Amino acid sequence: MRLFAPRSAARTVVAVVTGALALLTVLAGPAGSAVAADDDVTWAVRTASNSFGSERTSFVYTVDPGGTVEDALVVTNRGTEPLRLGVYAADGYTTDAGQFDLLVKDQPSSGVGVWVAASSDAVSVAPGSSRTVPFSVHVPDDATPGDYAGGIVTTLTQADDAQQVNVDRRLGIRVALRVAGTLAPSLAVENLHVSYGGSAPSLGAGDATVTYTIHNTGNAIVSAQQSATVTGPFGWFAATGANVRTPPRLLPGERWTVSVPVRDVTPAVRLHASVAVTPVLVDASGSTTALAPVEASTDGWAVPWLLLLLVVVVIVAVVTAVVVGRRRRRSRRADEEARIQQAVAEALRERETATP
Repeated sequence: MRLFAPRSAARTVVAVVTGALALLTVLAGPAGSAVAADDDVTWAVRTASNSFGSERTSFVYTVDPGGTVEDALVVTNRGTEPLRLGVYAADGYTTDAGQFDLLVKDQPSSGVGVWVAASSDAVSVAPGSSRTVPFSVHVPDDATPGDYAGGIVTTLTQADDAQQVNVDRRLGIRVALRVAGTLAPSLAVENLHVSYGGSAPSLGAGDATVTYTIHNTGNAIVSAQQSATVTGPFGWFAATGANVRTPPRLLPGERWTVSVPVRDVTPAVRLHASVAVTPVLVDASGSTTALAPVEASTDGWAVPWLLLLLVVVVIVAVVTAVVVGRRRRRSRRADEEARIQQAVAEALRERETATP
């Protein structure tokens, strides 16, 4: 299972085999542990047992600005060869697939990846042994209150002669950090758009698509509940999007693009789309709190082209009938006038002939 993946490719290939993260937890053996195995390379990481707990699946802290926390990671070598692992911390982010991931070592961090410092940047572990890696979390005095996410990672880089690249295997545990202060969860709906796919073969309803971007504008990690509705003029012909997927938990500042199909939309020329996004705040225990919904709306076109073509055909037929009728009436009047003029001329000739 891939757990951490780099944002950009390099000559070093990152191969991740398994791991434990809050909200994306894989347990193997003791709670809070994760095992990496590849041929004869096997190791596990877990949270240390201390005053924070003995069976944690991640590192979770609430720290005041300027505060420091001391904790530890336990690394176990389950293989038959000694291991020398790198150790570092990195900021987290949400991938395009909606999964939590960590920056690779050479990508700059600004939060957890900077504030978490291991006692050493490497650890050597003998076969069948475990080593405790202490680390500290120091929050700067000027840190902004809110949620931050990252992880502490163990890594093993090996050369792959066949591919002529270095393979970097990473295994880590998530760090969820809340800097104490005013928590202000907030979401915004941006770039709202509605498009009509139409139903060209028929005169009936077709499909519309409502797209928009959810932007976490607050300082807390949030998910959302969503709904989308499309109506015609004056609120007629309402249709609601079904099975709107729940977005991932977005870190502060992150965006997520949503596309909602809406079936059986009447092509009423002008469509009105409205969305309601309810932010959902999740605390460390996993309980959720729904906040006030955020609403947005926009308009778009839904032209019933086939019906419009039929209307045009009817109009052309009517106009053609009117024009032809007028021409026929003018022709009849011209013929009648010609007959009258001919009759008058004949009468005049007969009178002239009869006059001595």
